[in-house]
Amino acid sequence: MNLDSLKLIQSNPAKVIFDAGAGFRLVVEPHAPGVFRVRIGHADAVAQDLPASGRAKLHADMLIARGEAISEAETRVSEDGQCWEVCQGETILKIGKQSFGLRVVRGTDELISFTSDGIGHEDGCWAFGIELTDDDSIYGLGYTQTDLNRRGEYMVSDDPAHQALPLAWSPKGWGLFVNTIDRVDHDVAESDANIYEVHAQAAVLDLFVFTGEPSEILNQYTAITGRAGQVSLWAMGTWLKQSASTSLTQVIEQVESLRADGVALDNVMLRPPMAWRLQESKLAIDWDSERFPDPKQVLELFAAKSIQIALPALPAILVGTPTFEELEDRGWLLATGSGDAYVCKGHAVTGGQDFALLDLTHKDVYRQWVERHRQLADDGVAAVLCDVQIDFPDDVTCRGGESGATLRALYPMLTRQALYEACAGHKVPPEGLVLTNDLVPAGQRYPWQAPVKTELSWEGMRKNIRAALSVGASGLPLQMHALGDESVSDVDPELYLRWLAACVFSGNFQFDSVEQLRKLQDKHQELITHWMQWRYRLIPYVLGAIEDAARTGLPIERAMAMCFPQDREAHRWDTQYMCGPALLVAPVTEPGTKVQVYLPQSEGWWDLRTGWRYDGGQTLEIDADLDVIPVFGREGHMLCLGPATRSTAEFNSAKLLDEVWMFGMPIHNPVVMRNKIRVMQMQGSSYIKGLEGLKILPSEGLEVKRRGAEVRISRAR
Repeated sequence: MNLDSLKLIQSNPAKVIFDAGAGFRLVVEPHAPGVFRVRIGHADAVAQDLPASGRAKLHADMLIARGEAISEAETRVSEDGQCWEVCQGETILKIGKQSFGLRVVRGTDELISFTSDGIGHEDGCWAFGIELTDDDSIYGLGYTQTDLNRRGEYMVSDDPAHQALPLAWSPKGWGLFVNTIDRVDHDVAESDANIYEVHAQAAVLDLFVFTGEPSEILNQYTAITGRAGQVSLWAMGTWLKQSASTSLTQVIEQVESLRADGVALDNVMLRPPMAWRLQESKLAIDWDSERFPDPKQVLELFAAKSIQIALPALPAILVGTPTFEELEDRGWLLATGSGDAYVCKGHAVTGGQDFALLDLTHKDVYRQWVERHRQLADDGVAAVLCDVQIDFPDDVTCRGGESGATLRALYPMLTRQALYEACAGHKVPPEGLVLTNDLVPAGQRYPWQAPVKTELSWEGMRKNIRAALSVGASGLPLQMHALGDESVSDVDPELYLRWLAACVFSGNFQFDSVEQLRKLQDKHQELITHWMQWRYRLIPYVLGAIEDAARTGLPIERAMAMCFPQDREAHRWDTQYMCGPALLVAPVTEPGTKVQVYLPQSEGWWDLRTGWRYDGGQTLEIDADLDVIPVFGREGHMLCLGPATRSTAEFNSAKLLDEVWMFGMPIHNPVVMRNKIRVMQMQGSSYIKGLEGLKILPSEGLEVKRRGAEVRISRAR
C-alpha cells in the first residue's frame, strides 16, 4: 500500500498533523534548527508524543535523549498547490499532497528528494527511497574497513556482522536517522545505482531529517540521541594488552621496564577469560583464585604503580554450574521458545565453556549486574571490556517480551548502559570507561570503542584507519587503535614505526604485543621514545577534543568529507584525517620515504616539522623519514602541548600545559583539557587570556607581547 493523499488536521509552529488516509496520521515537527522529525503510523500510534507503555518508553529512552522539539516553523501550501511546505527560514520540507513523498530544499538548492513512489507500508514494514545523482556520496551507517563512501553497500541494522549504525549523511548537506530499535535495512544504491532505499520494520516510521554541514548534522544528531560523558585523565595514557603467557606480577614488571626505557604507559587490558564469576542467588563475585589469589592486594599493587586495569566481562552464567540451574529456575536467563535457557557456544571470555546470558530486561537482574560492577569499580577496576552483540535466533525471548531483531539491538544496549552506570553513573560529572567492539544505536553516549583488530600489514594499517574514521562519521567519538599482533613472530620495523606514528596522532591506542615492541626497541629505541614523547605531549589536546565531543558530537578523528564537504578532491584521501579541529594528519601507509599529502582548499596549512605555510588546494610530495609523519596545523588555530611524561600520574594538575604553537594569527579558542584559553580579535590583533607561564611559539611574521595575564599577537613590524 502506498500513501497517496494528505489532508491538514492541525497546524501550529511546533507541530503539523495530517490525515494520510487509510487510518494513518502524519506528524511533522521542526525538531531543532535545520532538523525535521517526521512520524507516520496509525492514528492511535502517533496520537501521543511520548510512548504510553513501559516497554515502548524504555525503547524510546534508549534511543532518544531529547524528545521535545525546540524549534518552530511556518506551514503553508506551495505556490503550485501540489504540496505542503513546512518552513524553517530558507530550509523547507515539502510534502506531496497526492504522490506522498518528501523533499527538502534550502533556497534554490534541493538537498534531498524521495522517489516518486513516496512512502509505502505493507505487513508492518515501511519503505521509501531517496534519489541520488551520480556524484552523491553517503557516509556514516557504521563500521567499514574499505570505502568510507557507503554507496553500493547493503546493511542490516540487527546483523552483528554488518556492524551498522543508524546515522547516514551526505556532504551535499543532508542526513537521515530512522528512529527505531527494530530492523532497518539500508540498501545504499546496491540494488539500484541511483536510489538509497530504506526498509524499516516498525509500527511507526519515525524519521529525523537533518540539513546543514556534516559537523552541524552530527551536532544535532548527538544532541537528540545523547552524547558521551568525559573520561578520566588516566584513560588517555597508552594501553598494553596482557599476553597469554604473562602473569599479573609480570605485567607490572613489564610496564615499569618499558617506562624506564622511554615507552610511556598507563593502562593494562587483561587477557580473557574473565577473572571472576557470578555465584549463588545474590550473584556474589567469586574471583579466579589462580589469577587473583588476593584480589584486594593485587589491585592495590597495580594502583601503587599508577597502572589502571580493564577486565574482560560478559553477563554470562556457565552451563552446568549450580548458579546456572538456580537462575534458569528463577527465569533470570534469556530463554528459548520452549522456556529453557538459551545456551551460547563457548567464548574466549568464558574460557571456552558454554554459557547462558542474564536477562538484563528483568529489573532485578539489571540492578544486580550494575551493583556487582560498581563493586568492582570501588575495588579499583578502572574499566570493563565487554562485547555482547550476539546473533540471537528469533525464538530467543526475554522477560520484557522482546525477541528477534529487537532483542539483538536491545540486549547489547542494556549491557553497555548497565556497565556505564556502574563505573560512571555515581560520579558528577559522569566519568567512566566501557570498552566494546559491538556497535549499537545510541553508542555515541559512551566515550569510545575498543581496539579493532586488523592484519599486521600495510593494507591492515589502512583498514585500521578507515575503521576509526567510519565509526567517527557515524557519530561515535573515539575508536581505539591496536598496534602489533601477538600471533606474528616477525614484524616489519618500517610498518610498525609508521603505524605507531599514526597511533600517536589519534584518539588512543594499545600495544597488542610486548614481545614485538621489545624486539623493535633493540634497534629503534630512539624512534620509539621520540613518538611516545609526542603522544604524551598531545594528551591535553586530545583529551580536550574528547571533552569537546561531549559538547558538539564531533569525533576525535574526522574524515575529509566531514571537515571539507565542498572539496570533492579531499574526499578521495580516505586515510588522511583531522585529529581534532587543528591538526591535519597524513599517515605514511606504504613503504618508502616519499608520501603525498593533499591540503584542502580555502585554508592555510602550517607544517609542524618545518613551520612553513602552504596554501590549500594543492598536493605536496614530502620526504618523511621514520621520525616524521606529515602533520599540518590549520590556520587560525593553536596547539597546546603538555610535558613529556612516562605516565599520566606524572602530570602536574597545576601546570598541565608546557607550550603553545600558533598556526597563523589565532582566531579560534584552542581545544585543551580542563583549561579555558580564550581568543579575542580587535583591530587586526588577537588578545589571548589563559597563557600565563607558557612558552609561546608564534608563526613567522607574528610577534608576541605579554600584558599581565593577557597575550597580544600582532603582525611583526
